[in-house]
Amino acid sequence: MNWQPDWAGVLTGPPLQWIISGFLTTFYVSLIASLFSTLLVVLLLAMRLSPSRIAQGAVSAFVSLFRNTPLLVQLLFWYFAAWGALPQSWRFYIGDIHPWATFPGDISWLTPEFLCVVWGLGLFTAAFLVEEVQAGLNSVPKGQREAAISQGFSRWTLLREILLPQALTNAWQPVAGQYLNLMKLSSLATGIGFSELTYQVSRIESYNAHAFEGFAVGTALYLLLGLILGGLLTVIGPKRHQPKSALSERSNDGI
Repeated sequence: MNWQPDWAGVLTGPPLQWIISGFLTTFYVSLIASLFSTLLVVLLLAMRLSPSRIAQGAVSAFVSLFRNTPLLVQLLFWYFAAWGALPQSWRFYIGDIHPWATFPGDISWLTPEFLCVVWGLGLFTAAFLVEEVQAGLNSVPKGQREAAISQGFSRWTLLREILLPQALTNAWQPVAGQYLNLMKLSSLATGIGFSELTYQVSRIESYNAHAFEGFAVGTALYLLLGLILGGLLTVIGPKRHQPKSALSERSNDGI
């Protein structure tokens, strides 16, 4: 029996529409969750650098909780437990149809699934990002912090102007890796019925049994999305300035 891949069963008709929708949904949820986790990391760092032991303990508890529990369990909790605890009026409003709450490609963002995934991914990733950035902060010489404090810098200004730029430069590669990991972990959202790329590819398998072709296309799109996000992170990331070599300095001096 000779088996031949049937790409037309994936790249035409409803399967193609599902794949495009899943790809866009994965992109949007990854982007928004990344922005949310970034804002949360800034808050967590400010709390960790504050003199309050309560704030420092809260950050430690947050990191321990979200780093040591499975993401899928967290998503299930936010969707099936926390969502049900919200006021009924909120749930009815979010569950209603809102034509204005759509991204390009007709992707609705004001839905229980989308909001729970963004919330869950953002919290989970922030717990890892704050440790990566903290490692970068630890690599900054203590003398710079002492010098800034002696000059009257506030803690917020110290973090924003002195510590954070250097910390991000030192730890940007693992930080970028966490953002890319967020995009890949979004595939777990299929566990709550969220229509991202993995969910849509699984629909194709049930629709016409083109499992190989569907998952091959899905894998290629995840790779493409990873390359796009990786390129964006490289462009917007801090640039490490390399010191000039002694030979080049001597050449510039005309020696």
